[in-house]
Amino acid sequence: MRPFMPLFPLSRMRELRALRLMLAPAVAPRLRARVTILCFGSLLVATSAQAAGCLFESLGEGHVAEIIDGRSFRLTDGREIRLAGIEAAPAAAGTSDRTAALAAILADHDVTLRDEDDSPDRYGRQTAFVFLKSSDSQSSDILVQSLLLSAGAALDTADVADKDCAAILMAAEAEARRTKKGIWGGAAVIKNAEIADDILARIGRFTVVEGKVLSVRQAGATVYLNFGRNWTRDFAVTISKRMMPAIESAGIALKSLENRRIRVRGWVEARPGPRMEVSRAAQIEVLGGS
Repeated sequence: MRPFMPLFPLSRMRELRALRLMLAPAVAPRLRARVTILCFGSLLVATSAQAAGCLFESLGEGHVAEIIDGRSFRLTDGREIRLAGIEAAPAAAGTSDRTAALAAILADHDVTLRDEDDSPDRYGRQTAFVFLKSSDSQSSDILVQSLLLSAGAALDTADVADKDCAAILMAAEAEARRTKKGIWGGAAVIKNAEIADDILARIGRFTVVEGKVLSVRQAGATVYLNFGRNWTRDFAVTISKRMMPAIESAGIALKSLENRRIRVRGWVEARPGPRMEVSRAAQIEVLGGS
């Protein structure tokens, strides 16, 4: 796989959105599309390797009619599409309008949809990996999820089973984090495992947490990664015993995580202290020692 290249700053996305809004209505549809492609010229350096791992079965094509939120849009045929593998950037992390980044990429464009499963979610939305046509006929289509992650406008959910596709998303987010783009320009996006109240404030939302694992304990059918000494109040990660073989086969020996710093991502629950369930090895990143 070729090295992942930085793509498009979120600040430039806002500038692009403003430019699109200023275009005269009479020329808006076609000219806005051209302006988007031209201004996203640096995005089109994305190589075929970046998208190859996410080339699942085609779910068809469509034209984007409306941007709903930071990771959802509606096609002209009425289908509502939700981007697979990512969560929109947290509002508190400096994105006043979470739809801006997605609108700058997709508004009024033709897209191709791909995924392993064409079943809609419980709200009737189609979850898919979305590809934008490249202006260069010699280049592959561009993976929208990768663009958002590279710009620091989304978070990788680490729930994609396909290893090649998962690696693409992880690399895109890592590049944005390394270069402090978008949400990664500040410290608010990653929560400190030692500050339970900050994590509790994220109940029901996708969150990234970092801290040192103080102990690894098993109680019944659940393994706990404890980040504090008060098990009822402090943050802990829970792992079902049946998931342990899959996690350990990925090279993560749970007991070895004691006194190691890790980054973990998932949905925050309160039971009664802040908890996060891990069902995939990719949700855990080992950062270093004590």
